[in-house]
Amino acid sequence: MSSIEKMELVDITGPIASLDPVLRIIANAGCFHMETASKHGVSGTEQHSYKEENPYTAPLKMLAEITALCGMKYSARYDSEANTPDAAFMQSEISKLKKKAGKLKNEISDAATKLTKHKQALMQVEHLLGLDVDFQRLFNCEHIKIRFGKLPVDSYKKLEYYDDKIFYFLQLSHDDEYYWGVYFTPLSVYEEVDMIFDSLYYERIRIPDFVHGNSEDAVKDLKEHIEKYEERKRKAEEELSWLIAENQDKLDIYFTRLKGLHDSFDLRNKVNITKEKFYIVGYVPTSDKEGFEKLFSELSDITIMMKTCGRNDKTSPPVKLKNGKFSEPFGMFVEMYGLPAYNGMNPASLVAVTYTILFGLMFGDLGHGLCVSIIGALLWKFKKLRLGAVMARIGLSGAFFGTLYGSIFGFEHLLDPVYEGLGISFLPFHAMHNINTVLYSAIGIGVFVILMTMIINIGVKLKEKDYRSALFSNNGVCGIIFFGGIVGGLVSMLMGKNIMNGGYILLLLVLPMIMMFMREPLGCWVKGKKFHMENGAVDFIASNFFECFEFVLGYATNTLSFVRVGGFVLSHAGMMAVVLSLSDMYPNASPVIIVIGNIFVMGLEGMLAGIQVLRLEFYEIFSRFYSSEGRPFEPVRIDLDKNIE
Repeated sequence: MSSIEKMELVDITGPIASLDPVLRIIANAGCFHMETASKHGVSGTEQHSYKEENPYTAPLKMLAEITALCGMKYSARYDSEANTPDAAFMQSEISKLKKKAGKLKNEISDAATKLTKHKQALMQVEHLLGLDVDFQRLFNCEHIKIRFGKLPVDSYKKLEYYDDKIFYFLQLSHDDEYYWGVYFTPLSVYEEVDMIFDSLYYERIRIPDFVHGNSEDAVKDLKEHIEKYEERKRKAEEELSWLIAENQDKLDIYFTRLKGLHDSFDLRNKVNITKEKFYIVGYVPTSDKEGFEKLFSELSDITIMMKTCGRNDKTSPPVKLKNGKFSEPFGMFVEMYGLPAYNGMNPASLVAVTYTILFGLMFGDLGHGLCVSIIGALLWKFKKLRLGAVMARIGLSGAFFGTLYGSIFGFEHLLDPVYEGLGISFLPFHAMHNINTVLYSAIGIGVFVILMTMIINIGVKLKEKDYRSALFSNNGVCGIIFFGGIVGGLVSMLMGKNIMNGGYILLLLVLPMIMMFMREPLGCWVKGKKFHMENGAVDFIASNFFECFEFVLGYATNTLSFVRVGGFVLSHAGMMAVVLSLSDMYPNASPVIIVIGNIFVMGLEGMLAGIQVLRLEFYEIFSRFYSSEGRPFEPVRIDLDKNIE
């Protein structure tokens, strides 16, 4: 059965000199939910909280910078405190490594930049081979403008239209798309000539200043420089890889140690300080009580006081759900909706049972159910996804109901011989041949679930001593009588035996409705208090009239919501009938159609059924008795997965 873990309220006091060791123990315990001590009314004089800058942030940031430089990742690696240097030494070592890594990274970056520039220049100059003139001499011309570049083949043919213009285009090479070359023009008319070549889509090539000699000399020189920069880049990369490999273990130890010191130091924000002592308050699960106390056995100057949190305590302990093996993964749905109060009810077992049964009813297919269960089991085993554990359970439910329906991958008659051989005449249950039975059964399930949740609500409210809600609300005793009276009357009419006579209507319908209408004054009467109408009799009558009307409407809509259960039973049979019809129409592709159709139906129906059952859980079940007022139990811990940016 599911329940809520009992909590111990923990007070830890001691001299300030022992604060850091205590915080490190707390951070590594994994079971201590720390509260802000100042909010718990600590007695003492001149209390204050720590507001110091964390001294371990700087070295962790340097480690993060090394990560950014080298692309390395840190993993948890522990060493004894005796073998681990102090924080100042670690920071000094990390700083040295960062400088070395930064220098090598700059060398790699500089070599890569120059390499890129020289490769680009080489690619351009290779198209200009044949120009037996020193590039620098051309650039130094005072009266002539020189433009290297490439001209589209179509534009090259148009140059003859500008024979009257003063320029000369020297073609050096060409291919199917471009002519590479250079044009010369006097300084006095270069602007006009530039406009002409721009209109011809001439793409200029910028020859860098580091290109010297003629085209052949420049190509040779560029290749030599490219080889030099490639070698320089390779050596720097090797040195950086060696530096990382040599120091990886050491940096892992430093990171693990510094992250522990950093996260435990951050806990000081929740500590209360007097002149000589510190005060820490928090919660520990009762099951971890003894183990937690033993962690402080070597600190003789520390005082630990524990008190089991009771039902009537003024404190608000955090909530940790305690679920059974079957219901544990369904706790995710409870957490999604909101945790119960510490003294409330954990509905995980109820969710586990109802979700599993309702999904199985809606998804019933032996083949599909086993597939979903296997996929879920694999997701849980290899990925530890709680949804996978849920799928493993509800898939088996789908397989069970699929066996009752006689459906195996959409084939509705494969199990007929089995049941005939066993002499079971009423199975398999073919949904498409019993549509009315399916829909009426779905409504019956809805009635049962609603009545069950009303009974649970009565128990919860009586436990909380909320007698008004337990007795006179729409989900209390009066609600059960009224709803049960309506259901009983309708069932009797369908069976041809109308039992709704005057006495029945008066006792089971009218009287409960009057009591729900008067629930507020009746609730005060039960508690021995006097009822006061805050806004007058007219407002009281009007508001309660419409609320009672809403109650009646809610009973109808909530019950009809469960028709969707029957609807999905029929939709599964309908969709698979379509798949099998398509396979009959195209016999050559029948195996492919059946496989793809089953995958599509299984995925689509599984997703929709899962969502619809969750909707029924939240809106039709939880809304009747469950109050999500709790806050999660979040033990402090060293988060090695979160780096310091």
